[in-house]
Amino acid sequence: MAINSLGYLGVTSQDVDAWRSFGTDVLGLQDVSDVSNGGSGDVYLKMDEDPWRLFIEAGDTDQLCLCGWEVVSESALQQLSETLSESGTDWSWGSTDLCTERRVQQLIEFRDPSGMRHEAYWGRVSDFAVFNSPAGVSGFVTGDQGMGHVVIPAANFDEMATFFTDVLGFGLSDLMKIRFTPDPDEPVKRLWFMHCNRRHHSLGLFEMPMPTQCVHLMLEAQDVDEVGRCNDRRIAAGNTLTGTLGRHVNDHMISFYMRSPSGFDIEFGAEGRTIEDWSRYAVFESTVPSYWGHDFSVGHSD
Repeated sequence: MAINSLGYLGVTSQDVDAWRSFGTDVLGLQDVSDVSNGGSGDVYLKMDEDPWRLFIEAGDTDQLCLCGWEVVSESALQQLSETLSESGTDWSWGSTDLCTERRVQQLIEFRDPSGMRHEAYWGRVSDFAVFNSPAGVSGFVTGDQGMGHVVIPAANFDEMATFFTDVLGFGLSDLMKIRFTPDPDEPVKRLWFMHCNRRHHSLGLFEMPMPTQCVHLMLEAQDVDEVGRCNDRRIAAGNTLTGTLGRHVNDHMISFYMRSPSGFDIEFGAEGRTIEDWSRYAVFESTVPSYWGHDFSVGHSD
């Protein structure tokens, strides 16, 4: 696989202070903006030994603006750049200033067929400072599994699926075919979950346009009690619940969903499934999202 893990994400927001409060007080991430933003005013949030995993920059829109993917070495990045060229995908080397800002050795920039910005990099620069959650979160499942997973809209689904499998090297983990009404004439929306390491999925593609450029971002805590405590913090902060507590059938995650300040959802979970040998794994289609729970109608109850 060309891509090793989901390394970081970038968000644009009309209210970065709301993200700062949400990220620290509800998600329990550590605000490291003072040492990471170079005086720009952007918010940088840390969740493990990496310098940061999520940044929020001020803008005129609220949306996911960037996915950062880690590869294991300089040669792997070179190989990925050659594969992008062979596929006809435009790409460019990140400037020295951008590499310094991202705290990596090298990176390349490119866009997927939907226009979403991506960066691929190697050699994260870190002082391995211990993660210090202001909310007392014990830690998150990251390391070789990356920062979690992200689900992005893919209205041009066939192009997107081909790009992420044939060019970036993702594998299909499982899939769903979704209708929101009983109407048989409603077009089916495909939802594919895709892997690049032993985490069940690091990427999801959903066949539906969304102005926020993101369906949801998942963060995995180290135990299920952290999920309950995060929901308590969500209630205290007054953040909107968009999916009740439940356990998914595909990655076995126990989680709930809440609305982020930029309008897309955050899934906060624990006990996610890992696959040690993908050659022995059988891809499947599920007709339900969860064994129990995960009532998504609560996000539309207003």
